[in-house]
Amino acid sequence: MRESICVNTNKVEFASRWGFILAAMGSAVGLGNIWRFTFMAGENGGGAFIFFYFLFIVFFGIPCLMAMIVIGRRGGRSPAGSTQALAVAEGKSPNWKFLGWIAISVAFLALTFFSVVAGWVLAYIPRSLVGAFDNISGEQSNQLFADVQASVFGMTFWHGVFMLITMFIVARGIQQGVEKTVKVMMPALFIALLILVIYAAVTGNFSEAFTFMFKPDFSKVNSDTVLLALGQAFFSLSVGGGGIIAYGAYLDKQASIPRVALSIAGANVSVDMLAGMAIFPIVFAYSLEPASGPGLLFVTLPVAFGQMPGGIIVGTLFLLLVLFAALSTSISMLESVVSRLIERENSKRLHMTLLAGGLVWLIGLGSVFSHNIWSDFTPLGFIEILEGATIFRLIDFFVVNNLILFSAFLITIFVGWVMSEEATRDELGMGNNLAYRSWRFVMRYLAPGAILLISLVTIIAY
Repeated sequence: MRESICVNTNKVEFASRWGFILAAMGSAVGLGNIWRFTFMAGENGGGAFIFFYFLFIVFFGIPCLMAMIVIGRRGGRSPAGSTQALAVAEGKSPNWKFLGWIAISVAFLALTFFSVVAGWVLAYIPRSLVGAFDNISGEQSNQLFADVQASVFGMTFWHGVFMLITMFIVARGIQQGVEKTVKVMMPALFIALLILVIYAAVTGNFSEAFTFMFKPDFSKVNSDTVLLALGQAFFSLSVGGGGIIAYGAYLDKQASIPRVALSIAGANVSVDMLAGMAIFPIVFAYSLEPASGPGLLFVTLPVAFGQMPGGIIVGTLFLLLVLFAALSTSISMLESVVSRLIERENSKRLHMTLLAGGLVWLIGLGSVFSHNIWSDFTPLGFIEILEGATIFRLIDFFVVNNLILFSAFLITIFVGWVMSEEATRDELGMGNNLAYRSWRFVMRYLAPGAILLISLVTIIAY
């Protein structure tokens, strides 16, 4: 017998439904779109990678996003608290709390390297203000990025500054910290991207960029491409992490979860396209390399800012808004950890925020040092697939291409097999119609099967 269908005991909510949607968009939209999506597409054949990425967004990303909001709103607790409470309410093992802990771990570990990348953005802002990008060439831009990475003190400092800003917002709580922040940041990000796309269309090689992004060359597709596209789809939507589940606990009962999920995914894909059409025309116009890896954003855009009229103002504004995008994601990552610590330790939000944020900063030093004093340290280099991988690339690979997929797999099992039809239909506001049956089929069979199949094919390939 199930104890109760509704176990939501959370008393705090976003002040408005729009505030939740913007916060959830912020969790999904960030450096994962502007930084990671562009360099992943650049490294993996452009259109072919993007084709599979969109495919996974539609068929797996959106249904999984709905599932995570269902868990959060119905449980009304932290990710670990919600999965435990919901499992017990369904008469299942309380050990499902470990699913919540895995989702929290995804957010925590991702933030340790994510904060380092955001530190690069912070390091570029004062350089833009003093005109360091004026008439900069592609070669000079590469050298500038290398100099930023080589500075141990500089990277440590900016990594710390970013974490302090994130901690300040999270410590203020959902309504006063998170909601007020994203209501300003998210609209501003879209406006800035539109401005840069217009500039790229006028001055860059727009036609070649369009062909690169939207004309797939399937001869470049291998098992890596498919796995990386699936991992990017989940990472980009924050599927498998604890942020969306944590935010779901603050969503009012009247909100439509399917509409919210579609809004989040739509904003996410829009930013992907805007980012690609802002960056790749510049890449091709200045004969830069689209497969230049994680530094793509930091090598290409300074070239554009250095050539455009008013580049100091536009460049600084854009970097500030990329910083906002990073913050909108980092606060959701940290919130998922802090909400559990508050719940478990019954301590003040400020104390738990300082504890969690401090640990993120400390562990993140490994990613900082990966770009300078530990650049030759490849702890798992004896494994062929990880040959040459620094701590930074190891955490990225482990979280995005492994832990996120494992977490997403367990989320589909939990919502599809542990939670009852009655509970999920109630949260989704659906009867037993075709839309609901299709969603449940995806959760029970299609999504977990696809995750397993793609993962196994990739393992066999190696």
